[in-house]
Amino acid sequence: MFYETAKNDHGLSRPPFKACVVPRAIGWLSTISADGVSNLAPYSQFTNLTFDPPYVLVSINQGSESQRKDTTRNIEETGEFVYNMVTYDLREAMNITAAGFEYGVDEFEKAGLTKAPSNLVKPFRVAESPIQFECKHFQTIRLPGDGRVGTADIIIGKVVGVHIKDEFLLPDGKIDIVKIKPLARMGYSDYTYVDKVFEIAPSLQAGFSTDLAHGLEGATGSMPK
Repeated sequence: MFYETAKNDHGLSRPPFKACVVPRAIGWLSTISADGVSNLAPYSQFTNLTFDPPYVLVSINQGSESQRKDTTRNIEETGEFVYNMVTYDLREAMNITAAGFEYGVDEFEKAGLTKAPSNLVKPFRVAESPIQFECKHFQTIRLPGDGRVGTADIIIGKVVGVHIKDEFLLPDGKIDIVKIKPLARMGYSDYTYVDKVFEIAPSLQAGFSTDLAHGLEGATGSMPK
């Protein structure tokens, strides 16, 4: 099948677009308002941008009343946020924080989650989460869209600190992703989680270089010659 997005003439009973880009990492973002109220919400249009230095990007669509989300407001007012990795065990708590609570409601409390202090930013971390990024706001790009929820704020943040629980670190220096079971977003109301990992070595046809190795690993700092 083929359809033109402007015409939306796919003829399916369910919209297919989001189901075509999967799985997607969930940006479970904690923020704090200018008056000190915590907020926590999940966003599935989230990714890392680069690694030296590390930046992340999240796309936050505006609400059904054509208002910017609480997360966006807090990030722009305070300049800080925290990414918390969602795991399979945290799926229900994550789902609670996805609800459209009124501005000023503390989703940590609603979901029964523990607040952990951050080292470099004011927003709290989700203590139950195995990995968190402390981030500083770098830039917002306003992306116009159709309909009430089509418009989105593209927020870029610089990662200034990374927390990884020691229990998920392997002797070879890798993170035990299978043990963590990160949750990922599919299309519709579907989710999946990582329960299997395999390695593919770089193709010898493309050649192999120190630059390539550092890029694949996400190494930072000066590279050996």
